[in-house]
Amino acid sequence: MTDPDFLIIGGGIAGIAAAYELASVARVRVLEQEARLGYHASGRSAALWSTAFGNDTVQRLTRASGPFFRNPPSGFADHPLIRPRGTLFIANEAQIAALEAAFAALIHGGTRAERVDARSARERVPALREEYVAAAIHEADSQDIDTDLLLQAYARGLKARGGEIVRASAVTSLRYEHGVWRAECDAGRHTARVVVNAAGAWADQVAALASAAPLGLVPMRRTAVIFAPAPHTDSGDWPAVGDIGEQFYFKPDAGRLFASPADETPSVPCDAAPEEWDVALTVERVQRATDLTVPRIEHRFAGLRTFAADRSPVIGYDPEMPGFFWLAGQGGYGLQTAPAAARAAAALATRQSWPADLTELRLSPEALSPARLRPGH
Repeated sequence: MTDPDFLIIGGGIAGIAAAYELASVARVRVLEQEARLGYHASGRSAALWSTAFGNDTVQRLTRASGPFFRNPPSGFADHPLIRPRGTLFIANEAQIAALEAAFAALIHGGTRAERVDARSARERVPALREEYVAAAIHEADSQDIDTDLLLQAYARGLKARGGEIVRASAVTSLRYEHGVWRAECDAGRHTARVVVNAAGAWADQVAALASAAPLGLVPMRRTAVIFAPAPHTDSGDWPAVGDIGEQFYFKPDAGRLFASPADETPSVPCDAAPEEWDVALTVERVQRATDLTVPRIEHRFAGLRTFAADRSPVIGYDPEMPGFFWLAGQGGYGLQTAPAAARAAAALATRQSWPADLTELRLSPEALSPARLRPGH
């Protein structure tokens, strides 16, 4: 294989989307340690596009990604990448003040949201208990993301642009010699001018291989379960439902419900597995707020959401290590921000002009730069 200009370590949504964008102007190769793309965090996401989620930086990246999701390039995908869902943020009596504060913040940030009463909330989701829900916020514009379609479309587009994907290829050594990076893998050796660290929960470990200082990224386990929505048989059109205090959420998923206790448990990088306590907590919290019964969990799993200290993504060249580019810290919002984050990464990695729409959204390269996380910068 011809040596690429950019060697991307990590075939999750962040890495594969950035590879697609870079491949329009450079030679790109993706190294994925697993046998399939998106095996870890990307494939275990609730997969919802919502400008109400994440901090200010995440919300701006999400907004900038909307046009791509709604109108992708011609031939990019055979079916729509997103479909309407809506999100209902519910509050009990003790959470009314938090709900009002959240509503004000959403409106100020530009999210189209409506403050609704308890009756309206229960009309949208009949399973909600009358004695639990006091008020809610309805975000009409949030959308389900077809995760597998998005990953495969980016991979197909990357290959059409001449890019390469090497699966089952974990990096074991990284050395910078004579202006190029040399990566040793289980299945061979690769050389490139630039290494893009899109390794998700393993990003600080990849940095250590390259002798780059870590950024203090923290992988956090999140648990999810899937179960039948008994006694309701018509849940497919429900919006996603989230507790305003971030104690749980659930959403329709192919005739079932996908639910989580919204846990954030620090973890070492690994193939995350759910803890029985967190599974039980999910069921307890959902049943407290609804009349849903959960006699059987059909599927349980966990994924790692990796955060920087300020909970914003890290995109940019390392200030101390030549040719080492960070694309990490998506914090569970990698799918909904992927199109804009990929364009930002491509612009920064090739040192081209910053995308005009990101400037219009008041999102600067400095807000994403790894330098912000280093002492003295």
